[in-house]
Amino acid sequence: MTDGHVTSRVQSLMCQIWSVDGGCLKELSPVVFACSSTAMTITVNLPAASTDIHTRRTLFDISRAVVKSKRIVVVTGAGISCSCGIPDFRSSDGLYALVKEKHPDVVLKGRDLFDASLFRDPTSTAVFYTFISGLKRSIDSASPTPTHHFLKALDAKKRLLRSYTQNIDGLEERAGLLGTSCEDAKATGKGKSKLKVKDVRNVQLHGDIHRVRCVSCSAEYSCTEEHLKMFEQGTAPDCPECLTRSEARVARSARAIRVGTLRPAIVLYDEPHPLGDEIGSIQTVDVGRKPDLLIIMGTSLKVHGLKKLVKDFARTIHEHASKTTPLTSKPKPKVIFVNKTAPSSEWSDIIDYHVIGETDAWIAKVIEDWKQIRKDDWETQLTLDGTSGLASPFKAMKLGAEVTRVKKGAKKVLPSDENSALGPSQRLQPVPLSPSKRQQGTCHYDNVQSSPSKRQSMMAPKPPKHALPPSERKMLFGESTNHANAALEDIAPMDISLVDLSMRDIPLDVEKPDTKPAPTVRRAPVVKGRSKTKTASTAKRRATQKRVVEVVIPT
Repeated sequence: MTDGHVTSRVQSLMCQIWSVDGGCLKELSPVVFACSSTAMTITVNLPAASTDIHTRRTLFDISRAVVKSKRIVVVTGAGISCSCGIPDFRSSDGLYALVKEKHPDVVLKGRDLFDASLFRDPTSTAVFYTFISGLKRSIDSASPTPTHHFLKALDAKKRLLRSYTQNIDGLEERAGLLGTSCEDAKATGKGKSKLKVKDVRNVQLHGDIHRVRCVSCSAEYSCTEEHLKMFEQGTAPDCPECLTRSEARVARSARAIRVGTLRPAIVLYDEPHPLGDEIGSIQTVDVGRKPDLLIIMGTSLKVHGLKKLVKDFARTIHEHASKTTPLTSKPKPKVIFVNKTAPSSEWSDIIDYHVIGETDAWIAKVIEDWKQIRKDDWETQLTLDGTSGLASPFKAMKLGAEVTRVKKGAKKVLPSDENSALGPSQRLQPVPLSPSKRQQGTCHYDNVQSSPSKRQSMMAPKPPKHALPPSERKMLFGESTNHANAALEDIAPMDISLVDLSMRDIPLDVEKPDTKPAPTVRRAPVVKGRSKTKTASTAKRRATQKRVVEVVIPT
C-alpha cells in the first residue's frame, strides 16, 4: 500500500469519531471533519448544540472569533431572507422551481428566466416582467431579518469592513446599510468614480429590484406602482429621459432618436454589471485593508464571479493569519460558512468551519455568546430625556437608535400648572451659565453659599478703575525732584481726576552747597602717551534748567 493510500485511509477514519459502549458503536460528537490532503473543514450541526457539549464548545470558539475580529467581510445570499417569506433560488421550493412550474412551455429550466438571452424572445420577456412584478410585491411586504440587523450592529460597532450580497431585495438598506444602488451612494462630482466608496457599506452584486434602468441610455429611476402595473401586463414603460431628448431634437428640426424601455435594474446571467469597475475598485481596496474574518451566509457559492471574490478574500485572510499566528497554537476560525447545504469539494481547503442550520439561529447564538464574552458591547446607553418623567429622567436607548438633540439656545420649560404642582425640592432650578457666558462681576453662588472671605470681598466697594493709589496721589511722577507743595499737604485727599493739572516753568532756587568736606578720592596714575582732555564734570552737565510740575488746585 502506497503512502497516498495510507493517508487517504487515515483521513477517512478521522471523518467521524466513535467509541465502543457495550459492544455498540456510539457517536461522540456531531462535529464532522471533512478532510483533504492539504486542509480540513470542520462541519458543525447547529441544532445539536442543545444536547452535545462538543458542538457548543466549537460554536463558542466561532463566536469568540467573531467577537475578537475587527475587520469582518460578510458575503450573503438569498438564504438570509428566507425567514421573512422571500424564497431562495436553488432549493426545492425556490424561485427556479416556481418558474418552471408556472411556465413549463416557456423555459426548460428556472435559471433560463434569469438569463440575459431572454430579451431576444418577446414571450420570455413578457413572462420575465410578470414574474418580477409579483416578486417585487412580495419583497415590499417583507421586513429585515435578525441577520440583516446583525450586519448593521457590526457596522455600528466599527467591526464590519464591508458587506457583499447577491440579494436584490434591498433589505440591507432598510436595516441601515447604504448600498451601491442607493441615491445617496451616487457620486455627484466630476471624478471618474460613480460611487462614494467610503460611504458604501453594502455592495449589491446583482443589482436592486426596487429600481428600473433604461436599456438604451442606462438612466435609472425608482420602481413605482405605475411601473409594476405595466410589468404585470408583460409590457415595459418608456424611458422619460429618452422621450425628453427625442422631443427636444424634433423641436429643433433634428432626427428623432430611439426611445428605450425601462427594465428591472437587476443583473442577469451572462450580463455585465453597470457598476462593475466601481465594485472591482471597492474589492481591491478591501483586500488591501487586510480583513481578519470572512463570514459567508445563505449562498451555495455557484456563481463564478462570487466564487472568485470569496477566494480572493479567503486567501488574503489566511496569509495574514499564518504570519501572525504561532505554529504551536490552535488555528483560529477565519472563514466561516453558514448554510443548510454543504459546499462542494473545491472549498475544502478554503472554508474553515461549516455551520449547518438557519442563519438567524446562528446569529442568535453568536449574540448570546458575545454578551457572555463582552457584556459591555451590548449595554444600552442611558441618555437624559426630559419627556421621560421626573421619577426616572433617563431614557434607555437601543443600539443604533438615533438620539434627538435639543436645538442650541432652546430651553425646555415645564408648563405652569405642572411646575406649580411640584414641591420646592422637585422644581426645576435654572442651570448656571458657563464661565465664558457668565456676565462679568456676577457669580452663580449667593452670599450664603460663598466663603466668608469671598463675601467680604463681594461686599467691599470697588475703587474706580482710573483712581490712583493713595501713596501716589498729588504726584504725577515719582522722582525726588518733584515734591508736592507744602500748601497741599493740609488739604484732604481727593480724586486726582478732579484736580486741574497744569505745567509751568518755575525758576529753580540755587541751594548752597553743604559744608561737609568731600571725601578724598584716590586718582589713578596717568599713563603717558594718552590724551589729557577731560569731559565736562558731572555738576556742569546737570547745571541745566529743570521743569517742575506744580499742582494748582482751584479755590
